[in-house]
Amino acid sequence: MNIILLGPPGAGKGTQGKILSERYSIPQISTGDILRANVKNKTALGVKAREFMDRGALVSDGIVVGMVEDRIRMVDCKAGFILDGFPRNLAQADVLGKTLAEAGKGIDHVIGMEVDKKTLIKRLSGRRVCRKCAANYHIVYSQPLNQGICDKCGAEIYQRDDDTEETIGARLDVYEQETKPLVKYYTDKGLYRPIDGMGAVDQITKTIADAIEKGKHNT
Repeated sequence: MNIILLGPPGAGKGTQGKILSERYSIPQISTGDILRANVKNKTALGVKAREFMDRGALVSDGIVVGMVEDRIRMVDCKAGFILDGFPRNLAQADVLGKTLAEAGKGIDHVIGMEVDKKTLIKRLSGRRVCRKCAANYHIVYSQPLNQGICDKCGAEIYQRDDDTEETIGARLDVYEQETKPLVKYYTDKGLYRPIDGMGAVDQITKTIADAIEKGKHNT
């Protein structure tokens, strides 16, 4: 089963991706995590990606597409995968469709996580990340035991450059312009499953699972 998690930054795609990965025993592929690792290690790819991320823009297709193509060909994706953060525009969606078609595969479900803008800004601006192990925290929803210190490894917790309110606004504008058109793109293909991304994590997971089961019967 091949799933795309679609939604604006802060909608909860990463959280639900991890849960669904365990539930369905298929890997979660997060382009955001891969890109941030490259930025942290200052690789050639990371330096280029950082230029886009710092101004709240989407990383260019050329950087992202080849990486995703190689990843979904790996053996652990044989039974399926969950794409978190890809595709981000119509061009990427077309390339993904062609790549999967060549392998005799396709996308089964596109989960659209819908959250209002005010909630997205609150979620993102309060997010904090461990510099060493990348564990996630939040100043409202998930505080560490000791302020500014990671519970898991004891390293410093910080706010990412792309989680400041100014950059968040730019990221949400980019989503509206470049990524949101994918809602119609996948709706027209009968793959889009809209989900209310507000509320408790376990309830959202149940809603997603129900939508997937319903989608199976309608395709």
